Amino acid sequence: MSLKEVYITRTASFLPNTPISNDEMEEYLGLINDRASKSRRIVLRNNGIKNRYYAIRKDGTATHTNSEMVSLAIRNLFQDNPEEIKEIDLLSCGTSSPDQMMPSHGVMVHGWLPESGNIEVVSPSGVCCSGMHAMKYAYMAIKSGMSKKAISSGSERLSRVLSSDKFELEIQKLTELEENPYLSFDKDFLRWMLSDGAAVFMLEDKKSTNGLSLRIDWVEGVSFANEIEACMYMAADKMEDGTLKSYMDYDPQDMIEKSILSIKQDVKLLDEYIVKLGFHKLKTKFEESNLTNEDVTWFLPHMSSYFFEDKIYKQLAENGMEIPKERWFSNLATHGNVGAGSIYLMVDELFNSGKLKAGDTILLAVPESSRFSYVFAYLTVC
Repeated sequence: MSLKEVYITRTASFLPNTPISNDEMEEYLGLINDRASKSRRIVLRNNGIKNRYYAIRKDGTATHTNSEMVSLAIRNLFQDNPEEIKEIDLLSCGTSSPDQMMPSHGVMVHGWLPESGNIEVVSPSGVCCSGMHAMKYAYMAIKSGMSKKAISSGSERLSRVLSSDKFELEIQKLTELEENPYLSFDKDFLRWMLSDGAAVFMLEDKKSTNGLSLRIDWVEGVSFANEIEACMYMAADKMEDGTLKSYMDYDPQDMIEKSILSIKQDVKLLDEYIVKLGFHKLKTKFEESNLTNEDVTWFLPHMSSYFFEDKIYKQLAENGMEIPKERWFSNLATHGNVGAGSIYLMVDELFNSGKLKAGDTILLAVPESSRFSYVFAYLTVC
């Protein structure tokens, strides 16, 4: 059996509501203990994000679920021909923030698309890399001939997890114990980093007959979890020995008082490892593929913060893979960090920008800090 070429023939996205500026964030996420965050301005100054999107109103009520946002992005994919959705035979959806633990995220997306028929659905879990894992599953299915027309997605809806009401009982408990009634930095840090949204790719074994396509030449993933402890985690807490204690091992009251279901980041681990580990793997892949930095027309790095931009640039240069900044593309400032959806939103914006021409190449780089996983992909415009 000969392997097929795989192409991204179309992209689409959905961003909820209107852009929210830095000054408006606490109007949506709320004040904790009626006090403005001490770390908000410092974190925002470093991350360089100017706007983001939340699937909530100012009173905290939700406007969209995660799965609903993905379904709306899919509908945008088919806005010129709604009947074409019936031709899809695979739906592969990645996220770190499913609307519930069960059923899976992918089948919930499928539930919003009753006209799509009975198709295969998969739901890669993880954090930022889950969207790339979703794409790789669809890529392999098309390449092997097991699927002909697939959709992959990356999305997040974390705003409700970041809202102040999720932490009030923890702060109340600290006050009762006469301890510092402020949210710890490992939790407060991420309140100013994360955004909501969804984007999708159409994957096929033939190029588009109506415009450019992106041929997927390779997708490469690697994990360093065997070497490094968890850095970002949710529904767990980190013990002194670096292991995680699951929410299932806490009683209900402790879960609330310690905000166990919140998302947390070990910032020291993040800074030490996130850049250097994965980009050494990229160097090896380029050497195996006989590629150099000159073979990259566009570089799309998923960054949680512009704080890491110069660090990535320096690491690439040290690896002999320096990519000039004029070849970089990012929409972090305008869209925020949408986790698994960020790389999809970048590709969607670039793909529909009119900047691409046949023969251009695109390098995707997605680091995931949860326990240091990375996925890279190399695309050719055709």
